[in-house]
Amino acid sequence: MNGYAGHKDDHLRRLRRIEGQVRGIAKMIEDDKYCIDVLTQVSAATHALQNVALGLLEEHMGSCVVDAAKAGDEEAAEKVQEASAAIARLVRS
Repeated sequence: MNGYAGHKDDHLRRLRRIEGQVRGIAKMIEDDKYCIDVLTQVSAATHALQNVALGLLEEHMGSCVVDAAKAGDEEAAEKVQEASAAIARLVRS
């Protein structure tokens, strides 16, 4: 079971909202809206995606990593490395 399973509907709802934001940005460009207004919406969509990512990461750490740590074998080290790599990707983006 994935760590986010308990909040799957919440994540999907947020992602659908973000999808709508991105479609709105495309429409703004089609309609030749002012650059700064478009950039403001891009920033909002980026922030919303980052919040989804942070929520997923928190749930991963709270379930998958914790469960692996309880098992205490190579799986624990693997899950910690996975989480570290995910954090590094988020920081770079």
